[in-house]
Amino acid sequence: MSFTASRCVLADALSPFQAVPQGLQVRLRVTPKASRDAIGDVVADGQGNGVLKIAVTAVPEKGNANAAVIKLLAKSWRLRKSDMDIVQGATDRNKTLLITGSGNELLSLLNPLLAARDA
Repeated sequence: MSFTASRCVLADALSPFQAVPQGLQVRLRVTPKASRDAIGDVVADGQGNGVLKIAVTAVPEKGNANAAVIKLLAKSWRLRKSDMDIVQGATDRNKTLLITGSGNELLSLLNPLLAARDA
């Protein structure tokens, strides 16, 4: 098995989602100044946690890239932008997004959307 194949198998077993009392946390790896806005694959980070790769065209100045990430995810997942907030990593590429609400309900809504993208 090649390194690439083992990385893909490892990433498939990971989830970027974690239910918390306030809602659902989503681990993100954001690439600003990309050629287009896109939601990428789930990959493993340096600690072995699953992270969702996100690319946005916005520049990382004055929170523009963070706002673009929230707008992209809210539109794609059909959730309100006001329910989303960057709770960790505001000035870093690795971010944690909190979606306010019932964590288990959000998890059951978003897991199939992610699985459908990978199929």
